[in-house]
Amino acid sequence: MSGIFGFTREESPQSERPSPLRRLYFAGVALLALLAFGVAGYMIIEGWSFVDALYMTVIGVTTVGFAEVEPLSNGGRLFTIFVVLFGVGTALYILTALVQAVVEGELAEALGVRRMKSRIDALNDHSILCGFGRVGDEIAREFSERNAPFVIIEKNAEAIDRCVRLGYLVVEGDATEDDVLIEAGIMRARVLMAASDSDAGNTYMTLAAKALRPDLHIVARMGQAGSEALALRAGADRVISPYSLAGRHMAVSALQPLTVDFFDLMVSERDGRRLLAELIVTEESLIANMQAHEAMRLSNSTTLLAIQHAGGDVLVGPPDTYALQPGDRLMLITNESDMEQLGRTRDATTATTTATGSGQPNP
Repeated sequence: MSGIFGFTREESPQSERPSPLRRLYFAGVALLALLAFGVAGYMIIEGWSFVDALYMTVIGVTTVGFAEVEPLSNGGRLFTIFVVLFGVGTALYILTALVQAVVEGELAEALGVRRMKSRIDALNDHSILCGFGRVGDEIAREFSERNAPFVIIEKNAEAIDRCVRLGYLVVEGDATEDDVLIEAGIMRARVLMAASDSDAGNTYMTLAAKALRPDLHIVARMGQAGSEALALRAGADRVISPYSLAGRHMAVSALQPLTVDFFDLMVSERDGRRLLAELIVTEESLIANMQAHEAMRLSNSTTLLAIQHAGGDVLVGPPDTYALQPGDRLMLITNESDMEQLGRTRDATTATTTATGSGQPNP
């Protein structure tokens, strides 16, 4: 079973009216009050016992038409009319509240699911996060802070509820099932992260994802020693061990604290300030086939640190005359505005130039 969650209902003036559940609560209180009032009335007016008074009150409220316990006096008949009228009104109120709760709940869920499905279907080049445990929580927070599009696949109800509260897009289901992966947009995704707490589960997720998208970049979390080779054989492009990574980070922090502080600063900067970033050169990139120094002139303050070729080799401190090739992955110290400049495509640049040059002079 799978489904899309993550929608929030927008506030409107209508939201100030009592909710269906609150109306049901009021109706229940009114019904109990009516029963108590009816029992007390029959006991006082007719002098009946508690059981007889309760029986007669229930008959009047439900209008089932059973025979009277004993012949009623004129006062008792008038009181019965009152009980019947208020009983019917209360019953109609309860029925209305029940129908409203069902209809509004199902309608809101249907509209929310449809809206979230449309949002997921509109995503392209997004990330899929499988598992929302401790590691997945940190990944989602980082993605959210960077405004990077992502979808979470999770089957735990409590984790799904937390995702909904945080406003994340969530697909409920097992990330090893093809229909769930397709629902999360795996055919359009740029990367899949298998980040559950189970090494075996992450391995199966990797196998399932690679079967659907052999070219998809997959990052797998592995906690046990020796599981890395298994994940790589399953098709993972990169394997991360939180424990070894944390240990290595602590060791470097002790031996080279400035290096760690600098790296954390570059990775964590926000609000358009300088940051460490990656840029992939494509056939359509404006900087494709440009020399490195020419490409860097397109930005105001970008430093090219290294280049990873399509084959995997890394060139640190590339010369200014190096020609950037499609498939190269650039490691840059830059900012968001310069990143946008370097990431432009030839088509977008041509369209901008054409639009600028087609303006008519003012009379």
